[in-house]
Amino acid sequence: MPQTKRTPAGEALSGLILDLFRLNSLLFTSGDRMVAGLGLTSARWQILGAIVAAERPQPVAWLARDLGAARQNVQRIVNDLARDGLVTFETNPHHRRAQLVVLTDKGRQAFDAAMRLQLPWVNRLADGLSVKDLETVARLPTTLRGRLGSGEDPATGPPDPARARCRRRSPA
Repeated sequence: MPQTKRTPAGEALSGLILDLFRLNSLLFTSGDRMVAGLGLTSARWQILGAIVAAERPQPVAWLARDLGAARQNVQRIVNDLARDGLVTFETNPHHRRAQLVVLTDKGRQAFDAAMRLQLPWVNRLADGLSVKDLETVARLPTTLRGRLGSGEDPATGPPDPARARCRRRSPA
């Protein structure tokens, strides 16, 4: 018999999800304001950060996977970054069509400048919050991302094994 109402934990998680949606919107708006003078947006800054965080150049599909974003959206932003000289593309020796995205010197300078702006902002935002509380709270989104990213849809149960095998294949 299907459930007809939320469990107490489901109710609490629903409220948290709505708060996280609002927080995400506020973070993007604040980030946009912070880096506008650098010719960036929060989305562009986020992509630059994923490129910097990667151990080596990656194709767009891998960057999208790491960000939990749609490949098409990441591709559009990467194309804009390339047009502005912040990234360039290199041949991928493992895949003809999936070029590698590489940060240019101009892109590194823009990212570093954004991080210099972010430093006092994040320190002010964290003022008065305990590191222990922040670490405790950080575990929850990590756990939820893991559950959602596993391919298991809470509404339908475990994923189809054939689809899971396809998803594990490297995109490049």
